[in-house]
Amino acid sequence: MTAISAVFIVYLVILAGVALWSRSETHTMSGYFIAGKKLPPWVVAFSTNATGESGWLLLGLTGMGYAAGAQAFWVVAGEVVGIALAWLLLSRRIKRLSDKSDSITVPDVLAARFDDRAHVLRKLSVLIILVMVGAYVAAQMVATGKAFDGFTDLSYSTGVLVGATIIILYTLVGGYKAVAWTDLIQGILMLLGLIIVPLIAIRTAGGWDAVTSSLHLQDPGLLTPWGPDGKSTAAMVGILSFLAIGLPFMGVPQLMVRFMSARSEKSLVPAMAISVTVILLFDLGAVLTGMAGRALFPGLEDPEGILPLISTTLLHPVLGGIMMVVVLAAIMSTVDSLLILASSAVVRDYWQQIRGSLQGKKALSDRALAQRGKLVTLIIGIIGVAFALHQTPLIFWFVLFAWSGLGAAFGPVLLCAVWYPKTNLAGAFAGMLGGFVTTVVWVLWLKPYFYDLLEIIPGFFVGLVLTIIVSNLSRNDGPGYQQ
Repeated sequence: MTAISAVFIVYLVILAGVALWSRSETHTMSGYFIAGKKLPPWVVAFSTNATGESGWLLLGLTGMGYAAGAQAFWVVAGEVVGIALAWLLLSRRIKRLSDKSDSITVPDVLAARFDDRAHVLRKLSVLIILVMVGAYVAAQMVATGKAFDGFTDLSYSTGVLVGATIIILYTLVGGYKAVAWTDLIQGILMLLGLIIVPLIAIRTAGGWDAVTSSLHLQDPGLLTPWGPDGKSTAAMVGILSFLAIGLPFMGVPQLMVRFMSARSEKSLVPAMAISVTVILLFDLGAVLTGMAGRALFPGLEDPEGILPLISTTLLHPVLGGIMMVVVLAAIMSTVDSLLILASSAVVRDYWQQIRGSLQGKKALSDRALAQRGKLVTLIIGIIGVAFALHQTPLIFWFVLFAWSGLGAAFGPVLLCAVWYPKTNLAGAFAGMLGGFVTTVVWVLWLKPYFYDLLEIIPGFFVGLVLTIIVSNLSRNDGPGYQQ
């Protein structure tokens, strides 16, 4: 048995143990989808970060550090500011509103805030979540295949299947509680990996001065904040786009659920300090790994393969096995959360709330709904695998599309819901639809004409403006927000 295989088996045993330990919480919807709102600060903090980062961090951002050099530090700044604002502006107010309304999902929160008896926001939310989560899960499954292909002798397709099986099984067995606690384990592994690997890579290259000298010889632009293209309109738009990557933190449902699942509003304060510090270390480590990797291995055809390459060539086999687990941990920590998010949208928001109210039949028991949640989790996971097996897009940009779509749809509405009392149902619906549609239209038709400006910027702006304007032009058809 190889060292990589041994480390991987140990990791699987730990995941299985956490899933079985969490199983008792999965017999109710609140337990399966939100862990009964009992999670401690460390778990909430690491789960928030691990869910937001994913294979995008360890493969995509390291690849961006390799390709763009110092310009990728703008991504670090954007993410740190974005997640800090999410904690400061949304976490405690979302938690307060969700507890007051006994909400399980983000659409629950919106329905309670705007007295959405016709379920218009729920219907739109379910549609957006399923479309964007489908793209997101497929991209993460792609990252799983790349990870196995880079670290082991398994093919890309086999890697997708193996990784997906593991993720789906422990999510089915342990529900959201298993997802959150494994996020803590996975987040700690990611943090250690992103501290150790760049240090080893920089040392192997001869120190930081040697790294910068090598990058300067390859392209002086790799050491400037403007990037390889130099000072230009395109570079400025690129910097703005990198900074805006943090915007979706203020709204993506998979992160808002983390705030809702905390044991108390007070516990969110230490969680915020942990989260912001850790994400700074995450991102700095990823970019430095990419830059050191370019000094060591210039001319890679696929920059997103730099972390597996460093791990398998520079590290001891045991450390290489741990790094494979770290990459898989990053992917799993997002996929499991997305599966729970999509499943809750189908079962809680569609099946119980929308369909149940339309049919007027005897409601299913809480246990029966939880079981349906597990079935939906399995189905969505299989669909994600099917897409991943037939396409291999760049992880960085494909994830950003789904990330931006969710952020533009939910971010402006949630911000206005808790900070702008005049926001009403009509405004919320217009903002959510406008933000989502703008994001999709921008990616499909407009992006190339605006120097590839990241879609979250026009999407978030349109969503925010529509929410405010429509709320002011229409009658106040929902209750105001009470702090």
